[in-house]
Amino acid sequence: MGTGEDLRTATVQDLLDHMLARTVDSLGAHAGAIVLLDPGAEVLAADVSVGLPWEFVGSSCRIGVTDDPGDPVVEAIHLRQPVWTGSGEGAGPDCGHLLDADLSPYPRGTAVAPLLTPSAVWGALLVLMPKNGPGPDEDARRRLTTAARCIAWVLQGAAVAGHRLVPGPEPRFLPLPTAEPVAPGEARAAADLVAALPEGGCRLDPRGRITFVDPTAADLLGVSATELLGNRPWEAVPWLDIAVHEHRHRIAVAERLPTTFTAQRPFGGRLLFQLYPDRTGVSVRIRLVDELFAPRSPDPAEAGASAGAVRPDALSHLMCLSGALAEAASVRQIVDLVADHLMLSLRAQAFALLVSEAGRVRIVGHRGFNPNVMDLIDHVPLVANVSVPGLTTGAQSLELNQGVPAFFSDREELRTAHPETADIDDGMGAWALLPLMVSGRAVGLCVVGYERPHVFSLQERTTLTSIGALIAQALDRARQYDAAQELAEGLQARLLPRTLPRIPGLQMAARYLPASHGMDVGGDFYDLIRLSQTEAAAVIGDVQGHDVSAAGLMGQVRTAVHAYAVAGAAPGEVLARTNRLLTDLDPDLLTSCLYAHIDIAGHCGLLATAGHVPPLLRPPGRPSDVLDLPPGPLLGVDPAADYPTTQVDLCPGTLLAVYTDGLVETHDRDHDANIAELAAVLSDACGPLDGIADALLAQAQPSGDRTDDTALLLLKVEAQATAETVT
Repeated sequence: MGTGEDLRTATVQDLLDHMLARTVDSLGAHAGAIVLLDPGAEVLAADVSVGLPWEFVGSSCRIGVTDDPGDPVVEAIHLRQPVWTGSGEGAGPDCGHLLDADLSPYPRGTAVAPLLTPSAVWGALLVLMPKNGPGPDEDARRRLTTAARCIAWVLQGAAVAGHRLVPGPEPRFLPLPTAEPVAPGEARAAADLVAALPEGGCRLDPRGRITFVDPTAADLLGVSATELLGNRPWEAVPWLDIAVHEHRHRIAVAERLPTTFTAQRPFGGRLLFQLYPDRTGVSVRIRLVDELFAPRSPDPAEAGASAGAVRPDALSHLMCLSGALAEAASVRQIVDLVADHLMLSLRAQAFALLVSEAGRVRIVGHRGFNPNVMDLIDHVPLVANVSVPGLTTGAQSLELNQGVPAFFSDREELRTAHPETADIDDGMGAWALLPLMVSGRAVGLCVVGYERPHVFSLQERTTLTSIGALIAQALDRARQYDAAQELAEGLQARLLPRTLPRIPGLQMAARYLPASHGMDVGGDFYDLIRLSQTEAAAVIGDVQGHDVSAAGLMGQVRTAVHAYAVAGAAPGEVLARTNRLLTDLDPDLLTSCLYAHIDIAGHCGLLATAGHVPPLLRPPGRPSDVLDLPPGPLLGVDPAADYPTTQVDLCPGTLLAVYTDGLVETHDRDHDANIAELAAVLSDACGPLDGIADALLAQAQPSGDRTDDTALLLLKVEAQATAETVT
């Protein structure tokens, strides 16, 4: 490592690795992992696993924090307490939340604790308990929680020091240490003992690679020991490349239980494989048995498996990919999903998603390819003289709209088909080009790259073609969603004030958050209107719904209120005139609104409400009050409605909070109780208004999940300043 930054990061990693290994050992678990929350708080990424490779523990190395809460890691983050998967035997009433293992993507016996400090959530600590072991008890829960707390403080300390730990593209894997060192003489004696037995033997690490093999096992497999060492049996022995064999190994390692399977040799005879797992790997006995009496594998997939079968981890990743693509709502999510599942399942090194826009190539996402190569072809015309192997070839297929997948096993195959790519090297040695077709039209292209030559089997080609169809549907839907989202965000930005006016003697802070589900646009609005050097009007309202129709009506209401306010109308009259206007427009949506005329010099305010949630008022040195204003009807219902006006005291230091019901509405609590709780939080809050606004949002919506739009406007009266020019 060449820099101090690298050394400090390595020190933090070493410390966390040690703490993880100690936690696994103290709990009697046989695996564990640390999952970190990225700085944007949108994705959980697996950083390191011990005892088991991450692909044996979780289905994806990147998990969206808004994913299905049935995922125990996401559930632990949302609940901010430990989560256990399993039967729950032995669990007390406060031993954390229990999940049904049949509904969990993790093995039975998985325990997850969030990594929390008072200021932030840093990720989660995951341990894998023995499948048939006892359920969680108080001591296990305490050890897990303590370990998670210590790891969280290390992460926070590193972040404060400017060395926040960022996971790599793939989780690191650390094997558990062996119990005792073995002297060279003992190792030689053990090897001689195994070699003298009539059966063969080999040793596999947790990832399935052969670390030891005796001559008898090599003879039985028909492959030299040199070719076997360092490789997985089902990769080094062609006739063992059957999905069920790798699946048996995964079961043995993940569940720490012995298992067996048989395999037919192409040169005669049937072999029995007996797998005995422990904390550092798997010992395998191999012997030739009479086919008549050989135990048969109970897995029916073995009979129909072929040499081109997709590996079990590939099937797992592809199944997760197909399910996740059905829920992907943006192009960014699709790029992450393909990177996490497709590349891992195919053991590819690169991929890119290309689309055609106005006769030009646009790269919407990529991983693994050289960024300079991406820049070379991004936004160039489809007919441009830019020939990048695989990528340009695929881009041209967009223009031709052929929709036929192409597979190039090596550079020679590509050069033969497309001589124009001969002089440019993109760092890849094999390519799969998957046109993304929807209803007979091309919506994009997925390019999968391999650093070395790669022969695509028939099953791989079939699988890739099927996955391409799923990606096409998801990409088409996501691009439409992104376009609608961009339109919605632009509309919302136009309808809400870009900045609040500076008014002497009045501090202010505002927040607007759209609902978590649906378009990022809604009917909630706020406004602060400067009426004079010492007077202002605060307005907040809520149009039913959170879509484009609600936003359109919201714009009309805000414009009307603003016009009547600057014309000098009293609060009740502003609402009455706006009500008559909306009644004439005959809207289909209901609208609530609260209008407050603030006289800074006179230290008073006049408030009128049209069915809006009550504001909060915190006088200096006193608790907050929920203002009980006489309500008028919602706007647009009764053209003859009146809106009473209430006067309140606004002496210097008084804080007024107006908000929409998205801040206090929850499905499991009483509306009035939520308002009272919000008032209590406001009573205790101190510091700048921006911090108080964030505290109110965090209290009302700790998980960030919002079923309705939310608007919040805070106003604090100060001693009247001298007159100044307001910009």
